[in-house]
Amino acid sequence: MVAALRMIFSSLILVPFVLGSPRASRELAGLSRRDLALLAVSGSFLALHFILWISSLSFTGVTSSVVFVTTSPLWVALFTIVFLKGTISRIFWFGLGLAILGGGIIGGADALAGGGRWEGDLLALGGAVAIAGYFLVGSRLRKRISIIGYVFPVYSFAAVVLFVAAIASKTSLAGYRWESYLYCACMALVCQILGHTLFNWALRHLAATVVTIAVLGEPVGASLLALAILREVPAFTDMLGGVLILAGIFLVLYFSPESSGARERIVSGR
Repeated sequence: MVAALRMIFSSLILVPFVLGSPRASRELAGLSRRDLALLAVSGSFLALHFILWISSLSFTGVTSSVVFVTTSPLWVALFTIVFLKGTISRIFWFGLGLAILGGGIIGGADALAGGGRWEGDLLALGGAVAIAGYFLVGSRLRKRISIIGYVFPVYSFAAVVLFVAAIASKTSLAGYRWESYLYCACMALVCQILGHTLFNWALRHLAATVVTIAVLGEPVGASLLALAILREVPAFTDMLGGVLILAGIFLVLYFSPESSGARERIVSGR
């Protein structure tokens, strides 16, 4: 229900932007069958990501779930090397290693707590693989499709997949308290429209390996939100891991060859 409503609301929010953008309207009207197929694949990966990740929160802690779901840079990098025959710089691997080490420190206590937490961790890990596929497909399409022309069909495809999944699993989308719909709408506006759309914007300028490394900052944000909303005081390991994650992101975004050339193109307007 949460995943379906998040994407349904996201698609509806984008409708006025599509109608008000002649470029986006032309792009959508001129999409080839291959483009539509790739957009459907990207949307399906996104839907699978939300199904797995949101489900994981019923089994494991927030911090542990977020740590595992943000291992997507590792899967993107491995796919790039194995299937695309790409090369990754040493500074990228070093920064990624620092970030993963930080994530491991933050989520280690939850992951070792036993019980059914390993099921949630496994679901979150599956969500990381799915979001890696989403970013990889998006990196191909964003090179020639505008941001609105890309995210609207992708979010819409994801909404359809999740709506069908809700029906197939006999999950009702009606009958909940109004606060539930408000929270889902906030997730759509803040997390999806602002968050995911910014990642998709970056895919036009940066390699998917660089874009996904920024996702590793989520455990830090999750810990801060847990402090503000749930009154969960972060442990020393949370703070130590957060410092390592931010250090890894900083190294990749400012010193790796994968991002330096793209950053110069953005500044110059190309």
